[in-house]
Amino acid sequence: MKIPVVDIGTCTLCMGCVAVCPEVFRENDAGYIEVIELDAYPESCVNEAIKYCPEDCISWEEQS
Repeated sequence: MKIPVVDIGTCTLCMGCVAVCPEVFRENDAGYIEVIELDAYPESCVNEAIKYCPEDCISWEEQS
């Protein structure tokens, strides 16, 4: 299964991912972007977030 991952070290909190894909990305209480735990992730929505991320800090990761 593929899951989206955010590299918070390079994330500038532009909130673009939250704007285009709020069902997957959110800002947590600590002020960082996090991926909401889901059974499956909407690929087209996550790919939109990846496309619009100015820092290229979102990627897909294979989970076993």
